[in-house]
Amino acid sequence: MMQQASATDPAPGRRPELVPDPDAEAARIAAVRRYDILDTPPDGAFDRVAAMAARLFDVPVATVTIVDTDRIWFKAAHGLEGVAEIGRDPGLCGSAILRDDTIVIPDTLKDPVAVDNPLVAGEMGVRFYAAAPIITPDGHKLGTVNVLDTRPRSITEEDTATLVDLAAIVLDEMELRLSALRALRDEQARREAEQRHAEAERARAEAERAAREKAEQDKAAIAAFASTLQRTLLPPALPVVPGLELACHYRTASAHDVGGDFYDVFPLDGGRWAFFLGDVCGKGPEAATVTALTRHTLRATAQINADPVTVLSALNTMLLTDVTAGRRFCTVLFGVLEPRADGGFTVTLAAGGHPPAYHVRPDDSGAVWVRAVRPKGGMLVGAFPQAPFAQTTFSLTAGESLFLYTDGLTEARTAEGAMLGEDGLTGFLHQRTAPVTATSLIEDSITLLASLPDGAGDDVALLALSVPHPHATPDGSAAATAHTAAAPEHLGQE
Repeated sequence: MMQQASATDPAPGRRPELVPDPDAEAARIAAVRRYDILDTPPDGAFDRVAAMAARLFDVPVATVTIVDTDRIWFKAAHGLEGVAEIGRDPGLCGSAILRDDTIVIPDTLKDPVAVDNPLVAGEMGVRFYAAAPIITPDGHKLGTVNVLDTRPRSITEEDTATLVDLAAIVLDEMELRLSALRALRDEQARREAEQRHAEAERARAEAERAAREKAEQDKAAIAAFASTLQRTLLPPALPVVPGLELACHYRTASAHDVGGDFYDVFPLDGGRWAFFLGDVCGKGPEAATVTALTRHTLRATAQINADPVTVLSALNTMLLTDVTAGRRFCTVLFGVLEPRADGGFTVTLAAGGHPPAYHVRPDDSGAVWVRAVRPKGGMLVGAFPQAPFAQTTFSLTAGESLFLYTDGLTEARTAEGAMLGEDGLTGFLHQRTAPVTATSLIEDSITLLASLPDGAGDDVALLALSVPHPHATPDGSAAATAHTAAAPEHLGQE
């Protein structure tokens, strides 16, 4: 349900002051209470969003706020020390949540609502304010992500879109937190019920039966939680990229551990597209935290500056400075696709310690030509403050493919007990038959893994991109094809 508001008659030339509809406001407050976030301790995830907003917009103050009945409470406040909450009236955030879009006030002294706000009229002297509402899936506006400056200024439409994305990230964190709280409460209730049951059941046979049931329930709950969390770290489906065929595959080594492999394909400006694939060291909740941080950072940075080396450098800095990342690092391939007039793409690919990608195409003899794309340099991401990264540029034309993978593929063991390795993967790709498409590369790789005695002992993520021949479809384009993108497959069910 969207927040309803009515506008009072403003003076000529002034922005109308919105008044919340009582019923809609009551429903919004109920949504705030549902997330149980008011007056909670500082949280690194929200502090990170505020710090990122301040850095992206080059402003001294950025905040994440929740609007209560009579106050504005700061969940995160970058550059605003000693302030935990302010009154709602007159309130910038209180006004922002009554609007259907992002609010931008280039000069607060010229705004009738903002001019009386304590941050404007007080010692801080805020002159610029912009805010994007934090909107729940059912349309309630919980609060805002704000950027403030002490001088008047304006921002672009791209800046406004970035602020909206940051507000969406905040909501994602709140949803994860809410899910964790519910799971914890359910787990506590379950344990209490089991304890009461165990006390009532004295017989050895009944106690053994209860223990067996508990073990099975725990196993299923852990597997379900890991699978659900894994899905939140992967795109639900690959997008449709005009003139390009996409295919992917994701398989975790265990149903009980969240994997650290990740991939994504998303649009940039000017008809360009970005893609990445990587691997965070380790598994479990800690690795999942770094995976989420990595995906958000790569996406957000690419919208500001899509240069692949710049994107990897920004991720390196984020992993080194974010306390939740700990000592974890990752390997990444990050690329940008730019359409060419001839129907192909110019690919710029940067490497951060990741195994090479493979450029594949049939040659004139009908065999398959394979080239390892390995930019010289490119260290692990998040391991060293001044880590260098390298990139290379090449063309992807009709009939050609680009194959990316994580080391779970090359570290799989053959029947002789040796790792497949890059040489084995190169030989496997050479044996392909024309035409070589993204879909056939992924399907053949899945078949290869299934043919090995023990499959893959580690998580495996695969991503393939190919340019079909113009006669492949009536319009010369190919729809994206995904394999287990939304529902990760498991190697083992232990």
